[in-house]
Amino acid sequence: MKTKSDTALALQQQFLAQLPALWPPLKGSLALVKKPCIRKHCSACACGDKHPAWIFAFTQGRRRRCMHVPKAMVPVLRRGLQNGRRLEQLLTALGPELLRAHRQQRDQSA
Repeated sequence: MKTKSDTALALQQQFLAQLPALWPPLKGSLALVKKPCIRKHCSACACGDKHPAWIFAFTQGRRRRCMHVPKAMVPVLRRGLQNGRRLEQLLTALGPELLRAHRQQRDQSA
């Protein structure tokens, strides 16, 4: 017969087995913005097109922060944001799963 700790341990092992595939997990947002440059006679800025730039926005403490993202890092950040959402889904599902497993074990013991 499985004990309560066996059930929790099995859930823990399932959770930990999924973590390596979720690296890197990130929380925030990635946006393509158009910014003016500092050159005085830039033709793109003069006609209003501006220059595309990637920005990563995140919360640090209670403040919203933004960082410039090099174009080469965009795929890594996209994957990280997707992994962060998947990790959040796993964490959300873990509480009810743990409670169901506990109740099932409790009912079998009774």
